[in-house]
Amino acid sequence: MLSSYSREALKKISTATLTTVLFKRGLRNVFIQGVFLLTANKSVRMVGEAYTLRYIPAREDIDQLGAFEGRGHQQREAIEACAPGQVLVMDARRDASAATGGDILMTRLMVRGAAGIVTDGGLRDSQTIEKLELPVYCGARSAPLNLVRHHAVDMQVPISCGGVAVYPGDVLVGDGDGVVVIPAKMAEEVAKEAESQTQFEDWVEMKVKEGRGIFGLYPPNAETKAEFEAWKKARN
Repeated sequence: MLSSYSREALKKISTATLTTVLFKRGLRNVFIQGVFLLTANKSVRMVGEAYTLRYIPAREDIDQLGAFEGRGHQQREAIEACAPGQVLVMDARRDASAATGGDILMTRLMVRGAAGIVTDGGLRDSQTIEKLELPVYCGARSAPLNLVRHHAVDMQVPISCGGVAVYPGDVLVGDGDGVVVIPAKMAEEVAKEAESQTQFEDWVEMKVKEGRGIFGLYPPNAETKAEFEAWKKARN
């Protein structure tokens, strides 16, 4: 479980910085491809542990409207099982030709306290969803219901979303650029390093605005590192 301190810290750290911190740890494929922030309020930030849902291709003899009746449909079950603070992450095989959810299901997630949703498939009722105060990332706006293309089969198993491996409990961070997946076992240390890196990058940006050139500044040489440390000490 991500600590409350790290959760709040990650809300202030860009996905760009996080990909760099993860790159230094040897992780190159952590940024979910082919999704965009549907939510109209582009200042919303998403941080939460992954609750995963996997789809396979639909089959006509199984995926009829009656599949939604009663209990047992994995998509519906996932909506009610995704806990407050978690992010529902869907593996739709990068097929956005049909929706993996609509406004009623997204509203239900929001009311239950979910931290957000990420799908490499489509979403319907997009004009309603984009007005929600819930970070929602999808592959496309798509009106057809999920039964046209998708059959939900598994919850809380390792999945692929936008070409990135996502394991239950991994930490997802989303901003205007997109979504980064942080392996659960290193989330705390990544948050700590990224927070420090963000402070340094903010200082660098300040120096660039003052007219400083980037050589020796970014990345920093020994003199720049000393200057930054002195600046931090003076602030404290």
